[in-house]
Amino acid sequence: MAGQGEEDVPRDAKIVKSLLKSMGVEDYEPRVVHQFLEIWYRYVVDVLTDAQVYSEHATKSTIDCDDLKLAIQSKVNFSFPQPPPREVLLELATSRNKIPLPKLIAGLGVPLPPEQDTLLSPNYQLVIPKKSASIEPEEDDEDVTNPAPQTSQ
Repeated sequence: MAGQGEEDVPRDAKIVKSLLKSMGVEDYEPRVVHQFLEIWYRYVVDVLTDAQVYSEHATKSTIDCDDLKLAIQSKVNFSFPQPPPREVLLELATSRNKIPLPKLIAGLGVPLPPEQDTLLSPNYQLVIPKKSASIEPEEDDEDVTNPAPQTSQ
């Protein structure tokens, strides 16, 4: 990737390329440099914006080194959380490991969890509607055999 129009490349892009080269990355796509530059610029803008807010809060007219340090420290604290101390992890592991694992039931094949805990069992129930107790009135046999009543003249 190096050597493609080095004289036309901005200084920041040259710095990103030299960082990649110092880390042993020789083969990369050209857009990787642009992505690093975008992340870099966004980070700098965020830090400077936070430093300006801290400076205004302290009623200072300009941003000084303390504002920048505070902005960077707050950015690091929120962006990269620290893992818990080793002692805390050891204490949690000790308390968790006090509970023994359940005994395995020797059987053939792969041991599976109970059927109610698997995705193989049906997870729905069918509700069959009950027939209503209402009875429709039956028609008279006369009306069915003689649909049109005769009128006397």
